[in-house]
Amino acid sequence: MATTQLADIIEPRVFLDYQTNNTPEKTAFYTSGVVVRNDLLDAKANSGGKTVDIPFWNDLGNSEANISNDDPASLSTPEKITAGDQIARIAYLNKSWSTADLASEIAGSDAMGRIKTRTDAYWQRQWQRRLISSVTGVVRDNIANDAGDMVNDVGTDAVGAPAVGEVFSRANFTKAAFTLGDAFENTGVIAVHSVVYKRMVDNDDIDFIRDSAGNIMFATYMGKTIIVDDGMPAIAGTNRIKYTSVLFGAGAFGYGEGSPQVPVEAFRAPNQGNGGGVETLFTRQTWLLHPSGFKFTSASVAGFTPTQAELATATNWDRQVERKNVPLAFLITNG
Repeated sequence: MATTQLADIIEPRVFLDYQTNNTPEKTAFYTSGVVVRNDLLDAKANSGGKTVDIPFWNDLGNSEANISNDDPASLSTPEKITAGDQIARIAYLNKSWSTADLASEIAGSDAMGRIKTRTDAYWQRQWQRRLISSVTGVVRDNIANDAGDMVNDVGTDAVGAPAVGEVFSRANFTKAAFTLGDAFENTGVIAVHSVVYKRMVDNDDIDFIRDSAGNIMFATYMGKTIIVDDGMPAIAGTNRIKYTSVLFGAGAFGYGEGSPQVPVEAFRAPNQGNGGGVETLFTRQTWLLHPSGFKFTSASVAGFTPTQAELATATNWDRQVERKNVPLAFLITNG
């Protein structure tokens, strides 16, 4: 009787080290500073359970200062500082891939070898999609429950070509940015769909930052670093598509990584394929990825971990701080 050997397929420790070094640190959102990882969130991601509390102190407010006098009987009344509580949901995720030995033999190429080289890219995309889904849920919550005070929505579903005022423009961009009021400078990154980026290029509004050799390092718009990603929300209506562009400030999302009991394992079933043999690779991730200033209510989550669709649902989010303290702004256009 054959015995399953992990070494038949991979060396889990070496594979895990490679994967850890590539997800999600190579995503544009991570390298831009939009998402910040810290030890506190790492610890909370390892704390167990479905949700974690992230408490914070509120500011001291803006009530007028006392007017001093010389009356000993006139006593000041101290005020207090209050606390708030963000609630984040931990994501427990896994993915596995199987390959039949015969398929690799017929193809003349090692299918499992190809899988091993692409798992890091797969998890990068999953991480980024969960982030964008959370952004979508936040903007939907804002429109539904906070009078859209973080959003400039100029897109429509009208018949015909969009008007000038319905597409990305400097005026529409600045209106979105100034939903932050005097905190508008706290954003440094704008993430857009490629359709919107094309309009920015056509408008000749892009500045390219180059290195000493003249090579393009990154593009900027009005001093904001641009992230182009076709995973950004693009909602098709009856007649038009509405694109959501997002302004991010540094640390708009917090991020922590947990440690699954067995992050990577492999299994060989020599009897499957009628004895031809089948190999399966299992990978697991535990993530805590949460927008600053929000509570995840879990109002409509069916399973232990929210799906991407549930992250994008308005009822699962609730802002806990005043608008200026959230380093996010949204612009919705028809391109």
